[in-house]
Amino acid sequence: MQALKPVRDTLDVINGKWKLQIIISLNAGNKRFTEIERSIPKLTSKVLAKELKELEQNGLVERIVKDTYPVSIEYYPTQYTSTLHPVVESLKDWGENHRKHIFGTPVETEKLK
Repeated sequence: MQALKPVRDTLDVINGKWKLQIIISLNAGNKRFTEIERSIPKLTSKVLAKELKELEQNGLVERIVKDTYPVSIEYYPTQYTSTLHPVVESLKDWGENHRKHIFGTPVETEKLK
């Protein structure tokens, strides 16, 4: 079971319904809290705040406080986030194949950023 530890570690970081969607939203150029929130249907402010904090703790998101009035906060994917791109692409490919296997129909998808 030691061989599965890296898989468990990965799932601990990107687990749940929202983290990958948040990363994809950030990569699409959404950087303000409300932009991210609006780009992901059914994501609540409370959950977004929690998920952003966890992503920041794991080095995947950088939180920048702008010295403006009123103060504004922006979020950016870190360089480290790009290491997830092949993982996300593989998950997308697997999901397309699984959907086809279960439902017998392919899914139209776009290339992830």
